[in-house]
Amino acid sequence: MSHSGLNSIEKKAAFSLATVFGLRMLGLFMILPVFAIYGEQLIGFSPIWIGLAIGAYGLTQALLQIPMGILSDKFGRKPIILAGLVVFLIGSIVAAMSDTIYGVVAGRALQGMGAIASAILALAADLSREEQRPKVMATIGMFIGLSFTFAMVLGPVVAESFGLSGLFWLTAGLTLGAMLMIQFMVPNSVHKAPRGDNIALPDQIGRLICHPQLFRLNIGVFILHMALTACFVTLPKQFVAAGLPLDHHWQLYLPTLIGSFFLMVPFMIWAIKKQKENAMFSTMVLLFALTLLLLWYLPLSMMSLVISVAMFFTAFNYLEATMPSILSRLAPAGVKGSVMGIYSSSQFMGAFCGGLLGGAIASQWGEQMIFLVMACLGLLWFIAATGMKPLKKSKSYSFSTTINSEEQADEVADQLIHLPGVIEATLVHSESVAYLKIDDKLADFQQIKLLLKPSN
Repeated sequence: MSHSGLNSIEKKAAFSLATVFGLRMLGLFMILPVFAIYGEQLIGFSPIWIGLAIGAYGLTQALLQIPMGILSDKFGRKPIILAGLVVFLIGSIVAAMSDTIYGVVAGRALQGMGAIASAILALAADLSREEQRPKVMATIGMFIGLSFTFAMVLGPVVAESFGLSGLFWLTAGLTLGAMLMIQFMVPNSVHKAPRGDNIALPDQIGRLICHPQLFRLNIGVFILHMALTACFVTLPKQFVAAGLPLDHHWQLYLPTLIGSFFLMVPFMIWAIKKQKENAMFSTMVLLFALTLLLLWYLPLSMMSLVISVAMFFTAFNYLEATMPSILSRLAPAGVKGSVMGIYSSSQFMGAFCGGLLGGAIASQWGEQMIFLVMACLGLLWFIAATGMKPLKKSKSYSFSTTINSEEQADEVADQLIHLPGVIEATLVHSESVAYLKIDDKLADFQQIKLLLKPSN
């Protein structure tokens, strides 16, 4: 089997799981560019209920993300993913059939209860070799980004032709397609990746929440998605007020989103090449905050909106793309599943709080004030981001081990971390596995394996 690229099972798993993830996120994102306008036609409309409808899925996603991952470890990945998609389908139908804002909020909350992100990522880990896993995860990440772009374009077009209910019926159809893909296209699990690397472990969560470097990233993704959701409580109305009809909004979103991808790539390449990743990350957080200040301060015009939105999405896409990579490098050995679970929950909770806070601010102080509040939070994030420690070049590895006692595990772990190139070592003797963070250029893998499989 070639180790230089994805094998046939990994390719099939990467494409099918990425498509399922993308279809689901497309359904969640499509209401963002239109709901602020179409939501006014629903019985019970108010700004705070608009915000709740936009962000409701985030609360249930945040609460159920880790439990659903743990259930998938117990009952199998595919059954839990299919069960989650059924709940998501029911939520879409509830929202599609509702003519009140309360029904739409209930439907969106139900959609969020189908929290399958952690189970999909765990299945992706099960179906990929460790050295190829980053490529599979990157494919899923790319499809999430594409789904957001397509949602910004499709949402206004579909809503103009079929109304708000049409968006939810389309989401229901996409969910049925995703269920068929899970059942018939996604390979059955051929091996199990180490448990701690793909599933959140409850006993680790409290300690990892308080980890100072990880905490900065979790707060960051919370603020990033809170600002995104809050801004869409008002942005579609601002485009209409500036003279762009809703069915033409795709003409603004498509070039600005594509342009933002092209703008962020050179920054990303430069930061990696010059080893300035922390500095560029902080710069993008600052750009994110300053863009929100511009949206608050500048007079309403199409030109100012286009420039500000392009800058916003350049910063947003850069931060969204780089944070998981930074997270994986900061994650202590053997608990990547727990780290990703906390990160995902923070992201979805940010989306919920953004909708709620955006609606509350609009009700009390007007919609323009949303940008100022989010800008202030962005500046606080910038201050936190400047305190991040430089990233060490390392890769995470798992090794089988014959060590069978806690005393022996402690002794070997102490020997391992004193070897050249070994940054962290975690031994789980009950599962006969060792998790190591290693600098490839310095480590002696033969010596590591000898320590992990003592002859006695």
